Amino acid sequence: MDPLSAISEELAEIDGQITDIFRALSNGFQKLEKIKDSNRQSRQLEELTDKMRDCKRLIKEFDREVKNIERVNDPDTSRMLNEKKQTMIKELNSYVALKKQYASNLENKKTDLFDGAAEEYGEQNVLLASSMTNQQLIDNGNQMMDETDQAIERSKKVVHETINVGTETAAALKAQTEQMSRIVNELDSIHFSIKKATKLVKEIGRQVATDRCIMGLLVLVVIGVIAIIIVKLVHPNNKDIRDIPGLAPPAMTRKLLWNPN
Repeated sequence: MDPLSAISEELAEIDGQITDIFRALSNGFQKLEKIKDSNRQSRQLEELTDKMRDCKRLIKEFDREVKNIERVNDPDTSRMLNEKKQTMIKELNSYVALKKQYASNLENKKTDLFDGAAEEYGEQNVLLASSMTNQQLIDNGNQMMDETDQAIERSKKVVHETINVGTETAAALKAQTEQMSRIVNELDSIHFSIKKATKLVKEIGRQVATDRCIMGLLVLVVIGVIAIIIVKLVHPNNKDIRDIPGLAPPAMTRKLLWNPN
């Protein structure tokens, strides 16, 4: 049984993951020694670097867990866990140093490759110039100057086009900004008009209600006038309401009216 399992299941799990990474690093570096292509070596080193990052993260988790349970461990257990952590750190540092060594070798190979190509290109230029006459050298120099002038002109053209595009873009943005301002002003005017129209509709509604009341009163007045006219037409000689059939008061009322005493 793993002694770490008796102390903490989490410590045992972390230790197992770190052991797996160390095994993968060992196999990876052995495989790296057999790779001759620089690009493949670079990719292999990147993969190994990622594994080393994971290992560093796990060692930190191991250290945190050790500190969490340190108060419940006896001195011998704490010493054993600290030694275990230091062993992990030393093994990881050895792989880091090995990775730096391989990375340095790859950089040196790339430098030698570029330096060799530059030296070869320079030697070709020297041989080519030594085989030319003075007139050929002058013509070649003039041609190179013409090509340089043409390149400068193309660059100027690109710069002018870029400036023109920027100017057009700025003008378009300004026009759009002004249009947005006009739209906002129109929206404010519409909002104000809607409020004014709403207020006017309310006033019209109140006025219509008042007009209806007046019209009702007028209708009643007209009906009363028509009723009086009809009565006058039907009974032109009756000047007293008591003499109008249907409108005369009852007998008892008449008695009281005519004989108050």
